[in-house]
Amino acid sequence: MKTSELRSLPVEELKQKLEDLVDELANLRIQKATHQLVSPSRIREVRRGIARHRTILREYEMGISKPKIES
Repeated sequence: MKTSELRSLPVEELKQKLEDLVDELANLRIQKATHQLVSPSRIREVRRGIARHRTILREYEMGISKPKIES
């Protein structure tokens, strides 16, 4: 998901999607450990998605930018 799309989401939805990504990363790591991982590049994509979500949430927290939709 692009950053501009993430900024248009409510804060609560951003937090929920962040939790989902963290869970997905845990599952991917388990798959990697058991040699069942089909797409290794997905780990990198999920990690970057987590970073994007955390960055946007931190910007809102610090007041650098404001959410377009208040929740």
